Order: sequence, then structure tokens, then C-alpha cells
Amino acid sequence: MAILSHDEIIRKIDEGIIGVDPFDLKRVGPASIDLTLGSTFRIFKKLKETIELKSDTFNPDFFSDLVTINDRILVQPHESILGITVEKLTLPPTICGWIQGRSRFARIGLMVHITSSFIQPGISNHQVLEMYNAGPIPIAIYPGIAICQIVLEEMVGKAQYQGKYQHQKTP
Repeated sequence: MAILSHDEIIRKIDEGIIGVDPFDLKRVGPASIDLTLGSTFRIFKKLKETIELKSDTFNPDFFSDLVTINDRILVQPHESILGITVEKLTLPPTICGWIQGRSRFARIGLMVHITSSFIQPGISNHQVLEMYNAGPIPIAIYPGIAICQIVLEEMVGKAQYQGKYQHQKTP
């Protein structure tokens, strides 16, 4: 297994092996691609009820509201929200990826993914970001900002994600 370099990322995108839509060549770094934040978010409700995690069939509308913003969204200290990338990422069965936050935002306490950074091989969707403000001050976040990066890695063998989030378009 090996992490793809800048030139290898460009080659695989040019050959149609990896899809990034929309694609901006300026967002490809030495070994990653910067992804930008969309304008649709899931904001968690302040509930007193318990969410039973007995299965994965719970309804996110019960505990969160889907909102679209035009300007900014404010994330309070110790608050979680779900965001989504503008870019739709399509990977072949031989490449997987890892979402990573950007250090400039981590330094003020913004976590871009809480625990699920792994991107399955064979996906074709927008990436949901489990964002959390671990810092002591509110953070204003704007759609369109390069919020995270994806590191791509070639796998040994092939696999194809078949889960319920295969074609996800909203958080």
C-alpha cells in the first residue's frame, strides 16, 4: 500500500481513475487534495430524550435539523455539527482514502472529523464531515473554504463499498 503523490493524483484524475467533481488543480498538494465545505449542515437539537443506538436505523431528523446557509455558520465551544464537501469523490476498488483536518483550523480547536476519517474504496459521494469545536471560543465557518484534505492510498487487492451512504448528497 502506498500514499499517492501529487503527480500520481493528477495522473489518475486525468485518466478518469479517480473522480473529483468539481476539480481544481490548485487544490492538489504534495500528497493530498484539499476539499471545500458545502452550504448544507445538520445541526443537532438540544434534546433531553435518549437516542437508542441499538441499530443503525435511527432517523437523523429526530435529533437534528437540515439547514442550508448562505453566509456562515457559528459553531459554539463543545458543539458538533455535520457538514458536507462541495466535491463529489469517486474512487475505484483499488484506492481508499483518509480525511484529515487542516492544521490551521485544528490550532483553534476545530476538528473536521470526530472518528470516521476512512473513505471506503469504490465510493462515489460527497464526504460528510463530523465537525466539532473543541476550543474555548465560537468559530464562524464559511461555505467554500478549503476545510479538509483527503490522502489517497492504493490498496493491495480490490474492494467495493456497498453501504447505505454510497451515494450520499447531504449530511
